[in-house]
Amino acid sequence: MMFRIVTIAAVALAVAGTAARAADQRYPDWPCTQAKVPEISLAAVWAGPPLDDVQNKWKDNEKVAALVAKLSARKTPLDEAEKSVKEFLAGSAADKAANAKLLFAGLFDTLNAQRSQVMNGLERVSRKQREAADKIREEAVQLQALQGATPRDEAKVEALSNDLIWKTRIFEDRHKVVRFVCEVPTAIDQRLFALGRVIQQEME
Repeated sequence: MMFRIVTIAAVALAVAGTAARAADQRYPDWPCTQAKVPEISLAAVWAGPPLDDVQNKWKDNEKVAALVAKLSARKTPLDEAEKSVKEFLAGSAADKAANAKLLFAGLFDTLNAQRSQVMNGLERVSRKQREAADKIREEAVQLQALQGATPRDEAKVEALSNDLIWKTRIFEDRHKVVRFVCEVPTAIDQRLFALGRVIQQEME
């Protein structure tokens, strides 16, 4: 039991020490190793004609709006999305250029919004992780103090050690999820770039 409790305290302190530290001081809550780029630049993903004349007009076109929703969903495989773009623009005839611009404007707006939502969520979790790490560190120190007390209150030691096990497990599970979600903004970037390239190719 003594070894188990000492181990719990040591692990808890080690876990608390892994709380996210910002790689870029401009974004103290950003938990990912990937650099934070707040928004996708239009110039980085679109080399087609200017979109100034379409802006939010894509929302008024039911077919385009429905297709944007399908293409921007991460559950839609990229190859399927690219095929849908080609089929849609192939049937646009004289309106192909206009529909292509509307489609990309919709994808750009929607995927940028998705990306911002994911990034804001990551930063919220990062703040919770920092708070959890502080609590774990505090309780681990308390546990070590209880271990060394004379006489020792075994009930308190057991209760606090169980609480630390639970909090540490939650912290570790959340840390794993964060690492996975950190890949999502990059995946969104890649999807937007790939679909933009297909749209431009179909316009030529």
